[in-house]
Amino acid sequence: MAARILIVDDDPDIRDVLKLTLSEENYELSEAHDGEEALKTINSLPLDLVLLDYKIPKIDGRQVCRLVKKDLLLRHLPIIMITGKGDISDKVDGIDAGADDYIVKPFEPKELLARIRMVLRRSATDLEANPLTRLPGNVSILNELSKRLQSKSLFSVCYIDLDKFKAYNDTYGFEHGDNVIRETARILIRTSQSHGNPDDFIGHIGGDDFVIITTPDTVDKLCQAIIDGFEKTAPSFYTEKDRKAGFIVAHDRKGKEEKIPLLSISIGAVSNQTRKIDHVGQIGEIGAELKAIAKSMERSNYVKDQRKD
Repeated sequence: MAARILIVDDDPDIRDVLKLTLSEENYELSEAHDGEEALKTINSLPLDLVLLDYKIPKIDGRQVCRLVKKDLLLRHLPIIMITGKGDISDKVDGIDAGADDYIVKPFEPKELLARIRMVLRRSATDLEANPLTRLPGNVSILNELSKRLQSKSLFSVCYIDLDKFKAYNDTYGFEHGDNVIRETARILIRTSQSHGNPDDFIGHIGGDDFVIITTPDTVDKLCQAIIDGFEKTAPSFYTEKDRKAGFIVAHDRKGKEEKIPLLSISIGAVSNQTRKIDHVGQIGEIGAELKAIAKSMERSNYVKDQRKD
């Protein structure tokens, strides 16, 4: 799959030169002509790299870079800053803002392509990630679970899923649905940082399914904090009318209208504290079972496995 690159420059001639240069490598390209448009695109499209001019209108390149690198979900997105010839202070400021590399105008096309390939290689090595949230994906999740099993340490694996998400997605559209998934990821990251352990693992299985690997002593406060954070945020995903009503009107598979409650979150927490777990598949099976129980309850809930061997 071709890498997706955003070109940010207010000069249409420079954008054309960049597009022509990058066309040699079959990259998938998007454009923005100022900082505001760049941030909007970065937040709405899954990107692999940004080519960012230092001097652009509305929000300059340095500030755009700072905002991206400060975002929990976007900080892994590589940025190559484009600076003017001989502007040493621009290069230094760009790198201080978090840019992964820089190139000076006028640039040699071959050098630019080489730098892009290098940064993309480095990014791919650093993170096997879900394109929407930039959280580690299924390969990393399986590796992390295997590592915990092999170390024979105590663990709790929280399987996290949104309730009524399909109805929301069908009613509000994919763009709003993607925003819900990104905001959920942010809640999980913030909550893990404040209520979990430094080495807790957060992964994105896909769609509206996530996983957090933590320890039994933190799992209760972590799950409750996730629920509190999501319940506080969920109403903001809706129009004022739907928020006040407390539901949306959607159609079931037979075309019949029904009232669908606002989004909630369900968590199934698997642990080896009271029972022996030998393989990764066992963790997934127990997690699916517990999550199904949590989803059968009203609103957001978590269910913890306390069965003993």
